[in-house]
Amino acid sequence: MSERSIKEPEIFFDNQTGQLTSPVITVSKKLLSGLENVFKNEAVRASMDQEQVVYEVECYFPVEEGKKGGLFWGVSRIYPGKVAGEYFMTRGHFHSESDTAEFYWGIAGKGVLVCMDTNGQSWAEYLKPNSLHYIAGNVAHRVANIGNESLIFGACWLSDAGHDYASIEQNGFSVRLVDLNGKPTLIEAW
Repeated sequence: MSERSIKEPEIFFDNQTGQLTSPVITVSKKLLSGLENVFKNEAVRASMDQEQVVYEVECYFPVEEGKKGGLFWGVSRIYPGKVAGEYFMTRGHFHSESDTAEFYWGIAGKGVLVCMDTNGQSWAEYLKPNSLHYIAGNVAHRVANIGNESLIFGACWLSDAGHDYASIEQNGFSVRLVDLNGKPTLIEAW
């Protein structure tokens, strides 16, 4: 009988902090300067510190993008803040392969997952530690931090899903999430 070796894992995930540890992760940061026309009040956004980090994403890509049947893993951190009463949030996207789904789960902090179907119907769910969210295909999604600390959440999606940011940049979401008297409130955007 021949002896076979057991290799060490190349990536570690701390389910308490959301921290990914590995030499093979990709990190991207989204500054306020990169969120032009995401918030309703563009003049206020433009007057704020453009170097402020609104959110960052750490990703593990074990296969090349576009590979059918592969999975990607990511952890996002949205920092607390607002632009004219609108919570700091991700840009939001549909998937390029429109019928592909995704999972999000809460790790730390308080947030709201805002979803919109292709007909402009919108809904939202609180995203908090240990919550699990299935985002069906043909659904745009974005996340906002409604708390005073970093919102940390995980994601798992198909490696061939792709991201369609252009549809949101052109048409936006049908709702906006704002702080109304200290309470997160969805209001009509159109």
